[in-house]
Amino acid sequence: MASSRRTRPSQPSNVVELLPPGSFVKLVNQPSDLPPFQLIHCKGGRCWVRQQAWGQLVQWEVPHRRLTMAS
Repeated sequence: MASSRRTRPSQPSNVVELLPPGSFVKLVNQPSDLPPFQLIHCKGGRCWVRQQAWGQLVQWEVPHRRLTMAS
C-alpha cells in the first residue's frame, strides 16, 4: 500500500525571534497608515503590544507568529 504524504512548500517564517521589550513591531498585513506597535513582552507564543498613544495600561495580546520587525 503506497503512502501518499503531502508536503507543504516551505514558506518564510514571519516569526521574529528574541525580540527585546521596547522593540517596535508590525502585524502581518498591517495597514501602512497604522504606526508600529511597541512590544511589551512575549511568553508562550503570545506577545503583548501597545500603541504609544494608548497609554501604559492599554495592551493587546497577539500571537507571536503575526508579528514582523518594524522597518
